[in-house]
Amino acid sequence: MTATPKIAIAASQDETAKKAAAELRSRYGNHAPEAADVIVALGGDGFMLQTLHATQNLKAPVYGMNCGTIGFLMNEFAAGDLIERLTQAEEEVINPLAMRAEAVDGTIHNALAINEVSLLRAGPQAAKLRILVDGRLRMEELVCDGALLSTPAGSTAYNYSAHGPILPIGSDVLALTAVAAFRPRRWRGALLPKSARVRFEVLEVDKRPVMAEADSRAVKNVLAVEIHSDANVSHRILFDPGHGLQERLIREQFA
Repeated sequence: MTATPKIAIAASQDETAKKAAAELRSRYGNHAPEAADVIVALGGDGFMLQTLHATQNLKAPVYGMNCGTIGFLMNEFAAGDLIERLTQAEEEVINPLAMRAEAVDGTIHNALAINEVSLLRAGPQAAKLRILVDGRLRMEELVCDGALLSTPAGSTAYNYSAHGPILPIGSDVLALTAVAAFRPRRWRGALLPKSARVRFEVLEVDKRPVMAEADSRAVKNVLAVEIHSDANVSHRILFDPGHGLQERLIREQFA
């Protein structure tokens, strides 16, 4: 990165983030994202995901500064030394998951997910799912509240809350995790190669409706969902030295 990078500043609608954006713009100026060397995102993890999706076709990496609650994907906010921090920042490159969801009405919905793609029951009864991996039937029937496929970057988010494993950044592995599995009772999920293509088929779809989500973008009444890691899309995220995703994942396991 250049010694004095051109900065594009994006902020969530939170008042704290908007105030921080005004301060940074007065200090460092503000360029259009298309002309910037780096995009600074101010908000929480949800806004960071929005920014990564919105700028995925741009060359500039994204440096997040936490103005939200947890900020797992963010750096600490400080206005005074931003240029120095940007020039010293370390880059992580992650690939999102590509979701292709077929709804009951025949419509097809495509979306990318940086954290995870999840299927969740949308009615009073548990979902019934069939799972295929690379075209091979692996589970005839999973009765559950839902299931998800997570990237390493997203493994500490919903996946971890559902008792899935934390995956090291850079590992060529995806986590398939059940949400409140009822049958098989003790099934805790599976670790799959990053190259795997996973297909969920919804059983008894009229009686047990299921919705699919890709980073909070929802598709209702799905019939089948196919997911794979998309190597053609790369998200570049900047972190302060010693505070990258790998360190955060390790630290999370000892919290």
